[in-house]
Amino acid sequence: GVSWNGKKDPELFQNVSEGLKKLYKTKLFPLEDTYHFHDFHSPALEDADFDNKPMVLLVGQYSTGKTTFIRHLMEQDFPGMRIGPEPTTDSFIAVMHGEQEGLIPGNALVVDPKKPFRKLNAFGNAFLNRFVCAQMPNAVLESISIIDTPGILSGEKQRISRGYDFAAVLEWFAERVDRIILLFDAHKLDISDEFSEVIRSLKNHEDKMRVVLNKADQIGTQQLMRVYGALMWSLGKIVGTPEVIRVYIGSFWAQPLLVADNRKLFEAEEQDLFKDIQGLPRNAALRKLNDLIKRARLAKVHAYIISSLKKEMPNMFGKENKKKELIANLGEIYTRIEKEHQISPGDFPKLAKMQEILANQDFSKFQTVKPKLLEAVEDMLANDIAKLMTLVRQEEAAMPSQSVQGGAFEGTMNGPFGHGYGEGAGEGIDELEWVVARDKPTYDEIFYTLSPVNGKVSGALAKKEMVKSKLPNTVLGKIWKLADVDKDGFLDDEEFALANHLIKVKLEGHELPTDLPEHLIPPSKRGL
Repeated sequence: GVSWNGKKDPELFQNVSEGLKKLYKTKLFPLEDTYHFHDFHSPALEDADFDNKPMVLLVGQYSTGKTTFIRHLMEQDFPGMRIGPEPTTDSFIAVMHGEQEGLIPGNALVVDPKKPFRKLNAFGNAFLNRFVCAQMPNAVLESISIIDTPGILSGEKQRISRGYDFAAVLEWFAERVDRIILLFDAHKLDISDEFSEVIRSLKNHEDKMRVVLNKADQIGTQQLMRVYGALMWSLGKIVGTPEVIRVYIGSFWAQPLLVADNRKLFEAEEQDLFKDIQGLPRNAALRKLNDLIKRARLAKVHAYIISSLKKEMPNMFGKENKKKELIANLGEIYTRIEKEHQISPGDFPKLAKMQEILANQDFSKFQTVKPKLLEAVEDMLANDIAKLMTLVRQEEAAMPSQSVQGGAFEGTMNGPFGHGYGEGAGEGIDELEWVVARDKPTYDEIFYTLSPVNGKVSGALAKKEMVKSKLPNTVLGKIWKLADVDKDGFLDDEEFALANHLIKVKLEGHELPTDLPEHLIPPSKRGL
């Protein structure tokens, strides 16, 4: 509606997904449509793109363990999965939730309006014959879908044999997924040309990328360090900013570790990666919002480019020659638009790709600049998106913390195999005797050299002793707080022993608990 001062009221939205759909249809799509955005960059978005579950895309050379990784997450085989040393997965497999287990072939997938794949039909039959959806009931798939991709080979040969534009298909997925996981094999780290090219084609999506250095249990620690260094170096050359990409090191399957030296490291890394994946449903709305902003910025630049080309075209004669000349000078047109509209060079589409598509376009069908359409998108970016941001925050707060459940995500919490169970401060958790009592005689000797008064030593005296551990004061302060159980500012012999036990825990490299766990409370202080 229009309010009194002639300004339009901002749109009102029920929820983020509906809001995004509406903004896209009413404000961004008209601009895209007018300037043939869909022929150049990315097909129009559909409802399914906004409604869909978060998707995780797995990319890697063959035998880096992509399929096994999916199996590991779900703890279940999926239809159509093949595992072996030779290139096995030469298909794109979308692993999704379904009541019945089964496979849906690509041709059927791209006509299903409920699935976000309709626009993949543009890649033709050679691709559709290599695309299936594996559906199955599985707890993990209730909150995410996983896309397995063909193993990338080293060498030139398969680029010719694929019959469809592999990098373009990957880019299509990258634009729509929430997380891209690149898998590398620590055991044989070679990054083929095609893999480098694929990583480059995902250039605008670094924020979604995570790297897994898999099969790290097959080599010793020293070699692992070297491989890790080599991987970071290669990634730096390909991506340009390797520090934004988190690398997880481990052995992502359920088999015995070959070299078990780094078990603790692998466990911690797997936990971190699981946390990252588990957060996807919660951040899905924000991701869709970000992708829409990226898309809108590209659509604006694209509109400026097309309308500039239209402006230069002659009405009558010499159209073909002028078209060739304009395509050759596209770089200069970019520079002019950049200056005129203050747009950063990073927002422009790749020059060579633009020139290639322009060669097959009919310039006489191009539109001149339409301020109304551009204003709508400007307005969307300036006002509506901010409204949706607030809504995203509200939705996140109102939502029960959605996180991925089931499969491998459950195992790490169980019994004595919980992360760090029975170590550090957790040591002695399931023993009848107070664990501190084991070393108490040693601690008592020190205690009595401090000449306690009424069986207690003062803070100042205890401090003198505690700083010998060379631990920073911040840590010692925390230990003091935990050890002075009755909060009287003094330590008796049990509390003093406890303080020393906690110092030992910290010196062995474990974390201190926030509160003193049951099993560490001195026997005489229990039930206080």
